[in-house]
Amino acid sequence: MKSAYELAMERLNAASGPARKLSAAEKSAIADIDTKLDARAAETRLGYESRIAAAAAAEQGGIHDEMTAALRSIEDKREQEKARIWESPSD
Repeated sequence: MKSAYELAMERLNAASGPARKLSAAEKSAIADIDTKLDARAAETRLGYESRIAAAAAAEQGGIHDEMTAALRSIEDKREQEKARIWESPSD
């Protein structure tokens, strides 16, 4: 008897074909992207948090919104770079 997971994977493979396996180099590239952009997000967050702490109460909301937009931009870049790797032809 097959598990629900196995049945779901069979349906997924039938619908879209088998999942693409990443090479070691592609896995490493994705890990590098995560490391680089995690660091950039942390640096961005620290910079904005220090600005928020130093700002007047009326300005803090606007700075927080800027921080949110900057972090969203970093996450969008992360997803774009990973998608580029996933969509590249496998060797």
